[in-house]
Amino acid sequence: MPLAAGPVAPIGAHALLIFLLQVGLLLLLALGLGRLAVRVGAPAIVGELLAGVLAGPSVLAHIAPGLQGWLLPHDVAQFHLLDAVGQVGVLLLVGITGIHLDLDLVCRRGLTAVRISIAGIVIPFGLGVATGVLLPGSLVPGSAERSTFALFLGVAMGVSAIPVIAKTLMDLRMLHRNIGQLMLSAAMIDDVVGWLLLAIVSGIATGGVQAGSVMLSVGYIALVIALAVLARPFVRRALRLADTSDRARNGGVTVTLVIVLVLLGAAATQAMRLEAVFGAFVCGIMINSCGGLGAARLAPLRSTVMSFLAPLFFATAGLRMDLTLLGRPAVLIAGLCVLLAAVLGKFAGAYAGARLSRMGHWEALALGAGMNARGVIEVIIAMVGLRLGVLSPQMYTIIVLVAVVTSLMAPPILRLTIGRVEQTAEERLREEFYEADRTRDAHELAHCFTVSVR
Repeated sequence: MPLAAGPVAPIGAHALLIFLLQVGLLLLLALGLGRLAVRVGAPAIVGELLAGVLAGPSVLAHIAPGLQGWLLPHDVAQFHLLDAVGQVGVLLLVGITGIHLDLDLVCRRGLTAVRISIAGIVIPFGLGVATGVLLPGSLVPGSAERSTFALFLGVAMGVSAIPVIAKTLMDLRMLHRNIGQLMLSAAMIDDVVGWLLLAIVSGIATGGVQAGSVMLSVGYIALVIALAVLARPFVRRALRLADTSDRARNGGVTVTLVIVLVLLGAAATQAMRLEAVFGAFVCGIMINSCGGLGAARLAPLRSTVMSFLAPLFFATAGLRMDLTLLGRPAVLIAGLCVLLAAVLGKFAGAYAGARLSRMGHWEALALGAGMNARGVIEVIIAMVGLRLGVLSPQMYTIIVLVAVVTSLMAPPILRLTIGRVEQTAEERLREEFYEADRTRDAHELAHCFTVSVR
């Protein structure tokens, strides 16, 4: 019947015009504010989120409601065009995160990283669940059960953001320090456990808080991991063929193959109601385990995602924030309570795990400061919660603000704490190696850019 009725009409001229203006203006604003944020020592994500906040209901809707209504009409289909581009961006961003995880580093750090990670997840998760149980019912959407809401808040409180932590350590020239390496190892474990918890809670959100639903979600997770392991030899072979083709023709087959794998992995877990981001992350780790993908090989993909798709996603996320909601005393107090629980939970968890591993006071505080940064990961989780109907607009705004505040807290506290830990001879050697490696990667990327231009 659909074929008999003829082809689907293309997007209308006016809708296309609005979409192009939305993408162009949001990206321009995100670029400018992101660069400004970096110049003042903040993560770029702060400025990119602010782009959406300025263009959304918090600012532009009050200053120029006519312009805001024309540029961002209350049309579901129109807004979903932006969402679609943003979702592709966030899936590729999560996939790249998985591809760049240093699994060997986690293995080398062993039990110490595991202890710090477990304590750094369990304590903030428990505080997040307790906070979700105690928050006023007006902040819980009518479509969600209180228990699901509390579990989701626990997941949001328990995660750390590897991109923010790694970028902060690089900016502070602390990536070579032992404490920095350990921080990344523990954060990697945090991320893996966090995505697993998100997949389980997402399954509960769609299937209800029932033993059968939980077991089904866990079974699907086990199935996804098993399929990733079984597919690994075939993916390795495909990547080698793609690499051979690229070397012969200077093509982009490897990048295209990686995109296809990440998107299909995301589609598989979305079909299982485990959230697409989980599949993208697992697929990224699987590609990572196949080896052979250097920084230069995926540089075009990383540049496109980090310069175009990811900023657009965060700007779109900012559009859904309404800071005027914080003018309500109940919402403001709830936001402060959530922020306090998030900060205390991460610091207490990481500190306890470090002290149990017989680390010093300042080292333990540094771990808490670094792992407290939630950034991009918590924003993604907040968007998932809003889409599933688990989070209300008020709670969405609160959680995104927690992501921003905790990311801003990390650099100054890390400077103070790591600066009090004496540098070892091994760390100085590692610093020299990193500087040489950074110079070599810069030359490789410059060569790839030259080849692509030719």
